[in-house]
Amino acid sequence: MQTRFVLIQPSHAGNVGAAARAMKTMGFDDLVLVAPRWANVLRREETIQRASGALDVLNKCRIVDTLDDALDGMTHLCATAMTARDFGPPTSTPRQHLHTLAGTEQGGVAFLFGSERFGMRNEDVYRCHVALSIPSNPQFGSLNISAALQVVAYEWRLALGGFAVQAAISPSALADAAQVSGMLTHLEQALVALEFLDPAAPKKLMPRLNALFNRANVTQEEIHILRGIAKAVLQRSVGRAAGPQSSV
Repeated sequence: MQTRFVLIQPSHAGNVGAAARAMKTMGFDDLVLVAPRWANVLRREETIQRASGALDVLNKCRIVDTLDDALDGMTHLCATAMTARDFGPPTSTPRQHLHTLAGTEQGGVAFLFGSERFGMRNEDVYRCHVALSIPSNPQFGSLNISAALQVVAYEWRLALGGFAVQAAISPSALADAAQVSGMLTHLEQALVALEFLDPAAPKKLMPRLNALFNRANVTQEEIHILRGIAKAVLQRSVGRAAGPQSSV
């Protein structure tokens, strides 16, 4: 489904860049500016810096004179408003409306955001099919325009199916029983060297440690770390036992 984000009379160049970044993170790239304050807003340093690499969205962005010019091909218009209007489209949270909208056939969906200084004009809200209101703190509900766009873009992407979460690293292989047993033997030697474990009266320390590591599902890398610790303890203990070397 074609998706467009429309910023009406944006006054801060940085917000345009931040909006482009917010869109790209959610996989959208159709941005239109209606009569922005700065004619060269797409080339301003603050815009480019705040875009943080979303330069393809800025390069594709269109600047138009009127809202009508921005809405070509759009069949469903979503206003964004912190407060509901007495007259006009129904007010809904993004999640409620967008999950229903995602199941319909639309030529194009446009999300409209008003100026940072005074929000959306009533006449622009009235022409929309819905007014989206982000649930927020009643005592402090005003969101920066790029933050509001990020929330709406996220909810819309979620309604469209979302993106899979990519694992940061590949899962580590679990240690097998032999590796755990070898580590416990090594660790036992280190605990004896530290005089933490009395081999004459071991009680149930090692079986309890065995149960602990079984519950932890230790990986092979973690086994290597634990054995490295045991090795360092034993080497230090041997060094202390040898004592200082004297020269004749």
